[in-house]
Amino acid sequence: MVKAGEIGGVLEVVLRRLSEFMEKAQKIKGKVIAAMFYPCAVITVATGIMAILMIIVIPKFKYVFSGTLTNGKSLPQFTLIVLGISDAIRLHIVRTLIMLVIAIILFQIAIHTKLGRRLFDKIKLKMPVLGPVISKVAISRFTRTLGTLVSSGVPILQALTIVKETSGNVVISQAVADVHESVKEGETITAPLEASRVFPPMVVSMVDVGEQTGALPEMLMKIADSYDEEVDNAVASMTSLLEPIMIVFLAVIVGSIVIAMFLPLIDLMEHVGEDTKGGGND
Repeated sequence: MVKAGEIGGVLEVVLRRLSEFMEKAQKIKGKVIAAMFYPCAVITVATGIMAILMIIVIPKFKYVFSGTLTNGKSLPQFTLIVLGISDAIRLHIVRTLIMLVIAIILFQIAIHTKLGRRLFDKIKLKMPVLGPVISKVAISRFTRTLGTLVSSGVPILQALTIVKETSGNVVISQAVADVHESVKEGETITAPLEASRVFPPMVVSMVDVGEQTGALPEMLMKIADSYDEEVDNAVASMTSLLEPIMIVFLAVIVGSIVIAMFLPLIDLMEHVGEDTKGGGND
């Protein structure tokens, strides 16, 4: 972009557009990271609480139950399930951590291969909740980058090459590569965009209109602005929904553990009450 600005004598305009592009891209990235911070923090806290309960607290209840509460009777099934989970975590925690580390290392190796990265990027775009947001961020990044490059005087083939290398998603990158080959052969941009099935029909239609009217850069920037707004709304909606979902999730997990530990106590109190009544009748 700087080279094109120097050749065309519009370096100041190019630098301004580049600055605006970088600011908007960083803003979107910051919002996505901020939206993910809360659930990650809650999951971390929840994992810590679960570890303390399963490794330290529940084994003490098991000792009490085996020593004073069973009286030849078996514990409630739900309590036995929770105690079994606690034993599995406590006795195999080192092995579990080692397997987790190995799994993370293998995952990192897999996504650095060509096939693994493609599958991972495709899965990211198809995820139930985060998928649409990731897709909108990728489309916004593609259209804004291409629009900024073309409006700054960069040739369309060179601009598509730059966009392909900076897309951040292999699926989007492949779609841009198909567009590059189409334009190189003298065809339109819209046909390979539509064939990729990555870009929504509205985006394809707007690019088609921009290509036919000679206002492609302006149309691309409008698409980017529209998708930036949609990303903002989606991130806000996700943030507002995640808080109650996480609270309910924690309440269910901790509540289930508490109920499992108190079921034998309730059973004991019922038997004590019956024994007391029986002794009074005698």
